[in-house]
Amino acid sequence: MSAVALIETTPSSPMHDADSDVAMAARGDRRAFERLYRTHVSRIFTLCARMTADRTRAEELTQDVFVRAWEKLHLFRGESSFATWLHRMAVNVVLNERKSDGRRKSRFEEETDEGMDVHADAGPSLRPMAPGDMLDLEAAIAKLPPGARRVFTMHDVEGYKHEEIAGMLGVTTGATKAQLHRARMLLREALNR
Repeated sequence: MSAVALIETTPSSPMHDADSDVAMAARGDRRAFERLYRTHVSRIFTLCARMTADRTRAEELTQDVFVRAWEKLHLFRGESSFATWLHRMAVNVVLNERKSDGRRKSRFEEETDEGMDVHADAGPSLRPMAPGDMLDLEAAIAKLPPGARRVFTMHDVEGYKHEEIAGMLGVTTGATKAQLHRARMLLREALNR
């Protein structure tokens, strides 16, 4: 099935049970898969956008996730919800894309941020922000260094534990904790400006 075929519109059909759509799609029913696509596409796109901080790339990766889901749906065993299975697949697609592009020299990009001490305790500011000072959190997250952004998104947004993140990224839990700390410090600094 091509990515274009995934987004073609079809007439609406009566209410379908998600489990039956998964079963029908696994047997090759494209309309059932389209219903699954429409149900989950915005959540998967949001995840890809947060992990990549690139809307265009997130759109491409979202399509890749659904193409891969169509190809591998017969492997879905139902041990978790379809949404959980699809979410895990999306995380893996984004992470694998980063590796296969050869854009990373190591698991985390090391960027030289002069004057930034990751271990410095900046402490949160308790002063209320005026409406004009409000910072778009999504934009602030997008400006984080890639490694810190991935860990922050996976831990604080998606709810993964450090051990799970470390396993998915192939790093130590100490590395994920350091990246999370770095992300939080940079976000605090951005919010305090």
